[in-house]
Amino acid sequence: MELSLEELCKLITVLNQTDITELTIESEDLRLSIHRGASQAITTVLPAGSTAAPPVAAPPDPSMAARNLVDVTSPMVGTFYSAASPDAPPFVCVGDVIQRGQTVCIVEAMKLMNDIESDVTGRVAEILVENAQPVEYGQVLMRLDPG
Repeated sequence: MELSLEELCKLITVLNQTDITELTIESEDLRLSIHRGASQAITTVLPAGSTAAPPVAAPPDPSMAARNLVDVTSPMVGTFYSAASPDAPPFVCVGDVIQRGQTVCIVEAMKLMNDIESDVTGRVAEILVENAQPVEYGQVLMRLDPG
């Protein structure tokens, strides 16, 4: 069984519209496991028969949690870009004050560049992803301090 990126994105979109929190599909050459929690989703695609455990999210930094930070998550599987082009400055840096609706990064999926905008006005507290790093649906990209 082969699963293209487009098919995976469609599957995740459909699952996001339901109350299903966990789905596992297995075939001879593929094991796909999607887990969705209150604040994140973890998608794992492994060769069949693999005994590797799914990735575990890093525990949140307690000092950050106490500040009521707002997570900016990836709305899709793709590649994170911190700037509009390799020679352009990043959209935001830790400590920058941003406005609601301001572009904070780009996630490329299937050759489409998708601007990710802030839902709040505040300050960038953390950027959790490196430039050009693959990201999963629901993965926290950065945290904003609306205070």
